[in-house]
Amino acid sequence: MRLSIERKPVKVYPDPKRVIARFFFNGDERAVEVVKHVLALSDKEVFGLISPLLQEYSKRHRNITKILTRHCKKIKHCIETAGYDFESLDKYQKLLLGSYFTHEYSIESAAFFNPSVVEDPDQSDLVEGEKRLIISFRAVGEGHISSVVFRRALIDRDHNISVIPVGNYIDEAEVIKNAVYNKKLFLKKAADSRINIEVLDEVGLKLEDKFDYATLRKVILDGKSLQENDLKKLEYDKILWLSDTYHEISFSRDTDISDRVIFPISEFERKGIEDARFVRFVKDDGNVIFYATYTAFDGAMIMPKLLQTIDFYDFKISPLHGIGAQNKNLALFPRKINGKYAMMSRIDGWNNYLMYSDKLTVWDNPVKLQAPQFPWEFIQIGNCGSPIETAAGWLVITHGVGPMRRYCLGASLFDLNDPSIEVGRLTEPLVIPNTDEREGYVPNVLYSCGSIIHNDELIIPYGLSDYCSSFAAVKIDLLLEKLKNSSFKREPSA
Repeated sequence: MRLSIERKPVKVYPDPKRVIARFFFNGDERAVEVVKHVLALSDKEVFGLISPLLQEYSKRHRNITKILTRHCKKIKHCIETAGYDFESLDKYQKLLLGSYFTHEYSIESAAFFNPSVVEDPDQSDLVEGEKRLIISFRAVGEGHISSVVFRRALIDRDHNISVIPVGNYIDEAEVIKNAVYNKKLFLKKAADSRINIEVLDEVGLKLEDKFDYATLRKVILDGKSLQENDLKKLEYDKILWLSDTYHEISFSRDTDISDRVIFPISEFERKGIEDARFVRFVKDDGNVIFYATYTAFDGAMIMPKLLQTIDFYDFKISPLHGIGAQNKNLALFPRKINGKYAMMSRIDGWNNYLMYSDKLTVWDNPVKLQAPQFPWEFIQIGNCGSPIETAAGWLVITHGVGPMRRYCLGASLFDLNDPSIEVGRLTEPLVIPNTDEREGYVPNVLYSCGSIIHNDELIIPYGLSDYCSSFAAVKIDLLLEKLKNSSFKREPSA
């Protein structure tokens, strides 16, 4: 008999009005012609065009003049090709030019789903029994490009959830390229990314064991300038694109958590940042840091990556390396186990694996942990976020895919000191799509990227058919008891 699940009367919907102003470019030739047209206008005509634009779009963006000025700088080479001196242009000409190379992108217009939840670092001014939460979501817009967005929520002593309304603006972060690269790991990741080995060997000879972005950029541009073959030049570009996957981002301190979007930056994630699994990680010294594993997707290849932050303003981003850092569904345990970092993964696409590491970004030697056993998960099993520590063991919410590609949520329990030991698994789903949840962008799919225990309930935020998100809850003692008394006996791993 299935456990009783309470579906909370709260849904979080995509909002097509949530737009960011992005750089728009159709190539040098067309850009030069646009520049010529704009700069042929009189001062009066320029002001007459830009003034109403600023009035209109200042209501939609926090600092539209800063954005337009930045985008104008990006076409400086086209302005000079058109025969004009960039520095001699007045501010209105630069703003108008910037507007022609800007477009609005609605980050949530298609879908808003796959949430994960962590405790907000700020728990001040609450009454007993309340908890403030940060919920991340996968937002999808035009072209199926995924980004990470946030909402703040409050859960009260009676387990009622209130999602705080969003602000008026949404901002991208400033990108900071100050990473120091490890040559061995960097070239290995480049080879895994199918970049030409001959080109990698040439570049590797010119790099020290440790190098920075400026050094790499110079080596790449120098090597590229010697090539006549366009395909070879592209391989050099790919190395520079890969370097963009190591960076830091910083949001303005005057932004609310709901104002911040982590949008794809590098070419290796140009089609999306998918399914961030946030976890509140407690270090050996007791300090807290928030990590998130996510999937970067370029339209053809998957690259698992890691976010880290202590305040949700500043984030450090890096790719994950190793045999175990393949495919999707990487989920970090919230603390070290027996002195090592621990991670769940799904390297083959349909089984759960467990791995340990001394280094947070290098993962090898994955060992199969779970395989599909029941009809509702015959196609695949995977985790739905980081394991949750309980006195009874590590609780893992899972997803299973069954007939008609229906996604259901399940649960498993693993030994606290040795997570390779599965204590129990639900033989039936915990949550199944009901008739109100099966219609959406991708029908018949329930999916979550992380849950949390509050008082005596497990709160599961979940996506409904890749369209919107809601919450389900189950009494934690009943769930753990059912898992401990589960009739499931795991078959030995192959």
